Amino acid sequence: MDRLISIFDLTGRDIEELLDSATSLKKERANGLKKRNDLEGKVLALIFEKPSTRTRISFEVAMFELGGEVTSLNWNELQLGRGERIKETAKVMSAYIDAVMIRAYAHGTIEDFARYASIPVINGLSDREHPCQTLADLMTIKEYRNGFEGIKVAWIGDGNNVCNSLIGGCALVGIERFSVACPRGYEPDVQVLKRAESLGCKVHVTDDIEAAVTDADVIYTDVWVSMGAETERARRVRVFRPYQVNERVVEMAKEDVIVMHCMPVHVGEEITEAVLNREEDVILTQAENRLHAQKALLMRMLK
Repeated sequence: MDRLISIFDLTGRDIEELLDSATSLKKERANGLKKRNDLEGKVLALIFEKPSTRTRISFEVAMFELGGEVTSLNWNELQLGRGERIKETAKVMSAYIDAVMIRAYAHGTIEDFARYASIPVINGLSDREHPCQTLADLMTIKEYRNGFEGIKVAWIGDGNNVCNSLIGGCALVGIERFSVACPRGYEPDVQVLKRAESLGCKVHVTDDIEAAVTDADVIYTDVWVSMGAETERARRVRVFRPYQVNERVVEMAKEDVIVMHCMPVHVGEEITEAVLNREEDVILTQAENRLHAQKALLMRMLK
């Protein structure tokens, strides 16, 4: 595996193998084995055009605990911020390091870097997808739902990058029912929907929350204003207000439904304090699983 730009760069078998590895690594760490030497001598560069908490920390800790090294760089610390082309940057960095993770505004930026790089490239978030988050999400769903067979996932809110990757990931592992409740004009990417349908996942997109969450095993929500959309904040808050995940919405789903959120959380907007408190264990586990899933990914790419 030499790239993870889209969740569709993986097969269902790839994901299952990564999740098995991540689960083993998580158990090892819980038993006190934090430090390994699998990636000794390897260097991962992290490039951030957007702010980051969980992505940066989880990748840095993952490389440290696997015996490797990390160099973290802000976009504007590089000559990229002064106009150097991605082509030259990618070629030069390929001579220095073993892999790069990029968090960028535009998906095309990461695709361009991967086109010219001769090392593995990982999408740490773009405006189109967030595949690393999806690996952690699927790991969490598998833990709490004991697998993927027969479950229904309901997404409430903006059909954004996280939603796109989650739809693809669910389709790849055999989840056949996925619903999206969102305002008109904020639907997931059409090509993602077509790809998921071709894999046997029936994706129902609606503006009716009750229709989406009825019989759901998992409810997932995310911020209403993604990074890069700050100028749209007032309008988005108004449009998405009816799509808040609150106790009434949770009661529409299965009694044992879990609620997920990739964080950061804007309490009182996309999710209420009451639901967040009820689901804190799930959401924090989801965040923790970024570390384990990314360890598995890095070992697969670099070992």
